[in-house]
Amino acid sequence: QVQLVESGGGLVQPGGSLRLSCAASGSIFSSYVMGWYRQAPRKERELVARITTGGYSNYADSVNGRFSISRDNAKNTVDLQMNSLKPDDTAVYYCNTYDPRFNWGQGTQVTVST
Repeated sequence: QVQLVESGGGLVQPGGSLRLSCAASGSIFSSYVMGWYRQAPRKERELVARITTGGYSNYADSVNGRFSISRDNAKNTVDLQMNSLKPDDTAVYYCNTYDPRFNWGQGTQVTVST
């Protein structure tokens, strides 16, 4: 199946920003609605943002207004711009289709703390 590789995570102070990137192997990326997910310790994985093949996006209430998802179908990438980060945003962030139908990648750790 398609291999998904997330990058861009790190340690950031509350109120700061990070941009995550997801790269997908193959040339079928443009055929799928894509999403960003996150999983915090002792919590279930949750969908935080999704973007359609045409570029329409929506967000979980917890991140709406602070996060922005985008995609570049030619490059097989989907990004997540995260602004005004809060400690509750601390989690491992993953990308996948909205279904989700592919194996999960390793994710990228985002830690929001002073």
